[in-house]
Amino acid sequence: MQSTARRSSYRLTFLVLAVGGGAYALMQNLVSPVLPLLQKDLHTTQNTVTWVFTAYLLSASVFTPILGRVGDIIGKEKALLGVLIMLAIGLVLAAVATSIGLMIIARVVQGIGGAVLPLSFGVIRDEFPRQKVSTAVGIISALAAFGGGVGLILAGPIVNTLNYHWLFWIPAIIVVCAAIATHFVVPESPVRTEGRINVVAGLLLSGWLVALLIAASEAGIWGWGSLKVVGLFVLAVLLAALWVCVELRSEHPLIDMRMMRLPAVWTTNLVALMFGAGIYATFAFVAQFSQTPSSNGYGFGASITESGLIATPQTIAIFAFGVISGPLAKKVGPKALLVSGALMSIPAFFLMAYVHDEVWQVTVNLTLLGIGIGLAFAAMSSIIVDAVPSHQTGVASGMNANIRTIGGAIGAAVVGSIITSNVSAAGVPAESGYQNGFAVLGGVMVLAVIAALLIPKLDTTRDEHQQEQAKLIHPELVIVAGGTIVGDESE
Repeated sequence: MQSTARRSSYRLTFLVLAVGGGAYALMQNLVSPVLPLLQKDLHTTQNTVTWVFTAYLLSASVFTPILGRVGDIIGKEKALLGVLIMLAIGLVLAAVATSIGLMIIARVVQGIGGAVLPLSFGVIRDEFPRQKVSTAVGIISALAAFGGGVGLILAGPIVNTLNYHWLFWIPAIIVVCAAIATHFVVPESPVRTEGRINVVAGLLLSGWLVALLIAASEAGIWGWGSLKVVGLFVLAVLLAALWVCVELRSEHPLIDMRMMRLPAVWTTNLVALMFGAGIYATFAFVAQFSQTPSSNGYGFGASITESGLIATPQTIAIFAFGVISGPLAKKVGPKALLVSGALMSIPAFFLMAYVHDEVWQVTVNLTLLGIGIGLAFAAMSSIIVDAVPSHQTGVASGMNANIRTIGGAIGAAVVGSIITSNVSAAGVPAESGYQNGFAVLGGVMVLAVIAALLIPKLDTTRDEHQQEQAKLIHPELVIVAGGTIVGDESE
């Protein structure tokens, strides 16, 4: 039986979750700035090396919602431990990889780590005092975005001081420590749902996500109007429609379509799709812009390390405003923060499009964007956690994170196509490509504001009383779907 003392140590639990989430976020963007180096050292082509990034996005998109559902069924602590172990294995495989094939396989395994964040949100929802949930979710969300920025900053120094293998060894060591701490510190989930994994729904979900993301990722190479791209988009639509039908008729759906239709859920997911497009495209193309030699009429000829330093204020802003978003949400509500974050991102993208002649201008633009991202990411997570019952926290948060990934893949592909639509003989994109690309992202943020305004007011007291009473009176009990209380099977 778990002791009340152990369950009350939510601060220590939070520290463990922060370490695991931070390591995962760090790993995400360490690779992006060094793809040309990987292409050279792994003796592959530019087209093939992009799969180091694409394979990760595909894997994360497939596994994140599925493992969120697994956590809701078997317990979020067990699922989180398993995800961290798989993430560590994927990082070690990448660290020892000497061929592009093994590197891509390693990145597929690393994509399983996408479930770290939604499972962590579920643990917070289950274990933390109600008044601490929004702050904790805000900090973890901020760490996710902050870690991505830190990855861009550290990639250059790590490669220059050591070698690219250490881009994976360092987060692997942190993840192993987080896994050990999770086993000993994070309590077993007191809130679970009955059911099983719907294999057919899982295969259909995987199918339409893979078709969609391959089409979006390769459209810049194959052509948006090519038969392969159009065929994949059509296949994605058909499989998605079939997936929805299967889920609606299933006794144990993988993703509860009734939950996904909740006004607070679908509107927040729509905002997540648009923010995903903005953040991934920014991480990918601002570094490319900064590294372009100024002789081309724009850019600063920055090194990998210098381009990371240019983005440092953005990284600090993401974390700082993500941390304070919890207390702010208590005063003004997460919806107001989400709207504010989206509003601040609009001028940031348009300034990036047309005011970028000096390093300080780009830094100011990125800082403004970092403030918007910090507020918005934390607010989205809080809204999703509050909008669904506790037994659906994992899968709902997983889908929200997943939709950000899908938005990122589509956004990066579309902006990449715009940027490369006019390339010089030397293979350098014209400045107009960046202007048009960032302006499009500014327009996307306008749509994000509209979607955020549609989010309804939330009732955050729905099942809170039952959970808190069960944990205080019978800490060994597990609340399952429908309010049934059973013994903890883990004992």
